[in-house]
Amino acid sequence: MNHAKTFTAITLAGLLAASLSATAANMNDFTKAEADAKAAIDAAAAANYEWRDSEKMLKEAGKAAKAGDFDKAVKLANKAKRQGDLAVAQAKAQKDVKGPH
Repeated sequence: MNHAKTFTAITLAGLLAASLSATAANMNDFTKAEADAKAAIDAAAAANYEWRDSEKMLKEAGKAAKAGDFDKAVKLANKAKRQGDLAVAQAKAQKDVKGPH
């Protein structure tokens, strides 16, 4: 019985330590995420396949960063990057698709 309590305590302590080691995003994190997002969006634009909300998301990320909410800013920038990457993939996948005649 004592071993079970000890094991539980060690497990909980490990989980707590792991959660505390996760750090909040900072300006450097945002700057990197923003640059990555811009590159992905530019690639989508070059393929003539930019999605509607990517730039809006990146703009909102910038506002969040200016307000000091770097966690939100990085999250939005990463989402904008993902949209840019997906737009490029969609452009490649649909390059041979012909529209209605």
